[in-house]
Amino acid sequence: MHVRPVPQTSAPAPADAISGSAWVTSLAVPEGPSRTRVDRVQFAPGARTRWHRHPLGQVLVVTEGTGYVQLRGGPAQLIRPGDTVRVAAGEWHWHGATDTSSMTHLAIEEMSADETEIGDPVDGGEPAAVPAEPVIRTLVLEQRLPAPRLVDLVEVRRITIAPGYGAGLHVHNGPVFGSIETGSAVYQIEGEPESLLRPGDVFYEPEATRIARFDAQEDGVTFLAQFPVGPGETPRLDLVAEDAR
Repeated sequence: MHVRPVPQTSAPAPADAISGSAWVTSLAVPEGPSRTRVDRVQFAPGARTRWHRHPLGQVLVVTEGTGYVQLRGGPAQLIRPGDTVRVAAGEWHWHGATDTSSMTHLAIEEMSADETEIGDPVDGGEPAAVPAEPVIRTLVLEQRLPAPRLVDLVEVRRITIAPGYGAGLHVHNGPVFGSIETGSAVYQIEGEPESLLRPGDVFYEPEATRIARFDAQEDGVTFLAQFPVGPGETPRLDLVAEDAR
């Protein structure tokens, strides 16, 4: 038996297999007589695979978000956390996130000498997916503030940071709630581990807390940020001098 910690890094999905942005984390690879491979695949909103088929089939287990799966000749079906999809050997299919939400699934398959066959991108001519429910509500962040706060103004800003640039060490005069739309950024509260934010991820910056990093990666980053403040206040970002550490 071998226990392997969850990898902290992932790689962009191959551009010839995915339309949109997706990331793959290898969780298990074939060893010895075992031919089983397990990957975690994270799809940004609107990202989807091309049509493809596996020589020995595949099992998908949805862990986060909402997405679609479709077999060629059939309707697209909505899939949610906990759903399991078994694709038979040689079946043409595609899967990915909805246009408005990200989706993460585990992909489990037995490897063979034959490679997965990649076909055409999914286009607008394919059968439309119809959600099972007319309205879908997903809780993505529930954050209790450390102390009650009077709020009479909330600003919502769309912020874009160019590739390779960062916000610098800073604090805000109120709490900040945000969600990544496109691109990615390294985020770190001073003294805590850093994390990589991608489309669909949310973050919370506590009031007056030193934010060590909000650094756009090579694809830049665009996010929505909500700034709630009290009477007479204006949302403010204050840079902290490096010698103030």
